[in-house]
Formats: sequence, C-alpha cells, structure tokens
Amino acid sequence: MLQFLFLLCLGLLAYTYVGYGILLLLAVKIRNLFKQPPAIADFSDYTPPVTLVIRAYNEIANLPAKLQNCYSLDYPTDKIRFLFITQGSIDGSTEWMESLRDDGARQLDVQGGSKPISKPAAMNCAMQTVTSPIVIFSDVNTQLNKLAIRNLVRHFQDERVGVVAGEKYIDTDPDDPASEPENRLYRACESYLHQQNTRFPMVVGTVSDLLAIRTKLYKTIETDTLLTSFALSMRLVEKGHRIAYEPCSYTQQRPLYLIEEELKQAVDKSTARFQSAIRFLHLLNITRYGWLSFHYTSQWVLRWMVAPFCLPLILLINLALLFSAQSKPTQAPVWILFFAVQCIFYGLSYIGYRSKDKYRRINVAGLPFYFTFMSVCAIQGFICYWRNNPSGTWNKARHIDDVELQAS
Repeated sequence: MLQFLFLLCLGLLAYTYVGYGILLLLAVKIRNLFKQPPAIADFSDYTPPVTLVIRAYNEIANLPAKLQNCYSLDYPTDKIRFLFITQGSIDGSTEWMESLRDDGARQLDVQGGSKPISKPAAMNCAMQTVTSPIVIFSDVNTQLNKLAIRNLVRHFQDERVGVVAGEKYIDTDPDDPASEPENRLYRACESYLHQQNTRFPMVVGTVSDLLAIRTKLYKTIETDTLLTSFALSMRLVEKGHRIAYEPCSYTQQRPLYLIEEELKQAVDKSTARFQSAIRFLHLLNITRYGWLSFHYTSQWVLRWMVAPFCLPLILLINLALLFSAQSKPTQAPVWILFFAVQCIFYGLSYIGYRSKDKYRRINVAGLPFYFTFMSVCAIQGFICYWRNNPSGTWNKARHIDDVELQAS
C-alpha cells in the first residue's frame, strides 16, 4: 500500500510539471495537422472605444507614473477612457485625481467615495458606468507597453472571443530574487503553455494582471473573490466564449523587496487559488465539460491543490518504507536511493534559501528552492483558506519602488 501511494504521488508530480505540458504540445501539433490556427487580423484599422479600469486604493505614490503611462499608450485619444477607482483612499488620491479633471483631463474619470471596498466590489461598481464595448483591467503599480491596447482589442474582431489576457513581466535586475534564471525559466514555460492552450476552444480561465473583456459579457462577481480575472474568464468559458492570449500586450512591474514579501504574496495567491478551485469544482464533470474539464483538472486542481502536498508526502512515505524495508533487504537499496535524492534536493533548497541575497547566489540551488518554496506556500495558503473566510482583500507586498520612495 505504501509503495502504491509513493508511486502515485511521484506520478502526479511528474504529470503535473512535465506530463501535462508534453500532452498539450502533442495535442497542439496533432490539431495543427488537420486545422491550422486562424491568423490574427491586423490591428491598424480596428480601434473600438475602450475603458481602462485601474483600482488605486491609497496609491498616491504610484498614480503619477501610472497616469503618465496611460497617456503614452498608442491608441486614439477620443477612443479611450481612463477610470481610476480610488474609493476609500485616505492618502489624497481622490482629491489629486479630481484636481486633474478640473484642469481639463477629459479622458480621466474618478470613482471616489469614503467607504473602503474590496477589489471585486469596486469592479462591480465601476462597470455600472462603463459604456464602451470593451473594458480593460490593469493594476496601478504596473506599466503597460505602448501597443498594449491595440494588441488586445484586435482579437475582438472574432465574435467568439470574450476575453483577452496579456502577459506579465518582472523587471530584470541581477540583484533581485524575482529576476533569477529559474524564475525567468518558469515564467517563460508558463507563457508558452498559455499560448498553446488557447489554440483549443475550451481552456481554463486566466489569472492575468492585464485582462480585456467584452462589456456586455461582464457578470457581477462575488465581493470576496480574490482571483477576479480567473472568475470572470472562467464564467465566460463555461458559456462557450473563447479566451485569447496576447503576449505582445504586457505589464511590467518591479520585483518584490525581500523574500519575505515574496512569501507573503505567494501565500495569498495560494489562498486565492484554493478559493477559485473550490468554486469551480463542478468542472470536474468531464462528461459535461470535456476538454475544459481535462484542462481544469490538470492545470488547476492537480497543480495547485494536489501536487504541493505530494512533495512532503513522498518524503514521509519514503521514511516509512525505509523502516519497513528492514524486513526486506532486497528492497532497501531502492528506498535508500530515493531518500538520498530527496536529501540532496532539500539540501539544495536550503542552500537556495540562504543564498537569496546578492552576496551569496548559487543558481544550481535555485530550482529546488523554487519548487520547495511554492509547495510550502501552497500548503500555507490551504491552511489560510481553511481557517479564514477570504474577504476579497490582498495583503499588500512591498516592491523595490515602494522602499525607494519611503527612503527618499
């Protein structure tokens, strides 16, 4: 029984991190043999009215840079509106934005108010004032590339597309943990899988920080929702709408200040993933949802709800097998070998953790540390979700820019 559990956990890990990606690539290759992916239409003449919605709760320090970035976007000025949600802010954000409106900033709208509300609640309120056929959601502490809006909206020429997701990049800096090779490799693999995933009619929703949606398809979401983009896109996918992925529309963000800040954000994300996974468990019904169910099970349930627990379970089961192998000497070398490999893996993980500062950096330990780190955060996220009732509010993590602003 223990041997079966050990092999099952090992197989789930292998499938989640390697097998699913291989199956997806093979499926794309086979599909392309019979049906070539449609070419994306040119964006030069397609410029429908859009509204860029940005939540800015107590973000006065980031507002000037974000506003400057908005005005630098390559899109007709008479076709784009910037809606900043400052409701509940007490740092002067609302007053400063309204003063800009009084000075003649016609593209700028502000949704103020004294009562703090969660991000999904703010989005629900904002959508009541949106009149453009397309709405785009972005964060205040990110910068969009110049052609981001044009690249996103061109996909809506296909009436089947209901959501378009952009990409996220962390600014590279050799002294920042988020810029390390193993992290960049992971993000590159994620980006490629998302791009291949959207070749199929039914795919799992997106968690992008840059999300465009047809306004008429927006449905009110629960105010305690943590992963708003995932909830919005999944509900559209359930109804048969397509998700498009646009890697040429992206957000740029500064890395987190310390590994402790990265841990805090990763635990929050894990809590949000458990919340989202539980709310969409009905998608496990493969007889009803077919390909969508396969993607959801592989890419979401197994990866974020099962695989993180497999890593420590393999170690514990391996220890139990070592003790039971004393009565079966022929099996002992196998379990000793597995245990030795895990000791090396966790040893490198510890070295990776200890070398996260710029003076002691050992990249060979980065990948084991990253997988261990994500597993620990996922387990902590599950505990947070189980003990607490999420309110739709994230813990704010400090980025490099935040610390520099405080220092100055």
